[in-house]
Amino acid sequence: MPRIDFNNTEIAFAHKTNAELRKARLLFKSFNYPILIKYGPGMAAALLDIIRPIKTLIRNTLFAQFCGGENIEDCQKAIDGLKKGRIGTILDYSVEGEEKEHVFDETCQEIIDTIHRAGKNRQDIPFSVFKTTGIGRMDLLTKVDTGAALTEAEQKEFDKVRSRFEKICGQASEHDVKIFVDAEDSWIQEIINRMTYDMMKKYNTKKTIIYNTIQCYRTGSVEHIENVIKELDCFIGFKVVRGAYMEKERERALKMGYKSPIQPTKEDTDKEYDNALKVCIENRARVSICAGTHNEASSLYLVELMEQNNLPVNHPEIWFAQLLGMSDHISYNLANAGYNVAKYVPYGPIKTVLPYLSRRAVENSSVKGQVGRELNLINIELRRRHA
Repeated sequence: MPRIDFNNTEIAFAHKTNAELRKARLLFKSFNYPILIKYGPGMAAALLDIIRPIKTLIRNTLFAQFCGGENIEDCQKAIDGLKKGRIGTILDYSVEGEEKEHVFDETCQEIIDTIHRAGKNRQDIPFSVFKTTGIGRMDLLTKVDTGAALTEAEQKEFDKVRSRFEKICGQASEHDVKIFVDAEDSWIQEIINRMTYDMMKKYNTKKTIIYNTIQCYRTGSVEHIENVIKELDCFIGFKVVRGAYMEKERERALKMGYKSPIQPTKEDTDKEYDNALKVCIENRARVSICAGTHNEASSLYLVELMEQNNLPVNHPEIWFAQLLGMSDHISYNLANAGYNVAKYVPYGPIKTVLPYLSRRAVENSSVKGQVGRELNLINIELRRRHA
């Protein structure tokens, strides 16, 4: 099997012009300013409709780096660009934080539109994805998750959430499109799990269509995977990630007086993640896996697991995934070596995608070494090109 060198910036940035690299360098440098990251997105959202140049600024910076466009058609440029690097696209309609039923219905239809688009172009768009909070109210899901009795109105509202969830999964099955159900906050994850595994039992009878997402910064993640494998008599899909809600989880646990569900250290999370990959590979006869990670060591570990088990680099049930605009050194070097790689390509109206963009900015500024790593690789490539 080909050896992977994540320091090969020539491959990592072959798709970027010098001007695009310099622009990305300036953006990542801005993540070193905590005040800008903390207050910038909120101020931008408040002023977006008042000061027109702000929208243009966001479109040309954060939005251009991390998003494919404002609608599916806008994303075609990103799809085509990733295709040149042998990378698939995961269209991710990233509207969140809504509360109204008509918005949930519209979001449901938009997700189905991404499934239809993938069904027509499965080679370039190998997966679809959705968040349950995109089709249902957070407070309602929180109440359902606790098992508390719902009012008649709440029960009708939740029936609609479940109906949207089932409709999306049914469309994925009908169009033969693999779909990820994204992980969310721990206090609504149990109900998401229940609905997801119900859909697995219904639609994963002949192959994997429905994937659940496992956040390994939560304790008990590997045990959860093992229990699901034992309990479900069908094909199973897992997208394995570290997680995106750590600080919020810890703050809520402290405030409400319950034990934090988060691993005590990063080393514990790393160990849990790699163990999850190992369990999935050991059970590959029924388990499909997508390693959603920006971590070089875990990416190489999965490569090693595939080598140890004599699995082809392009095994159809083993994928790697990263976010658009991040960790191109992982995505493009893996794809160049023949591994299955896809990028999440978020899209949606700029104002409604701002919460997503804010998280990306915070993630890049808070994850140890993330900004430095991105900047260092960009600088190495710019120097190489001018050598």
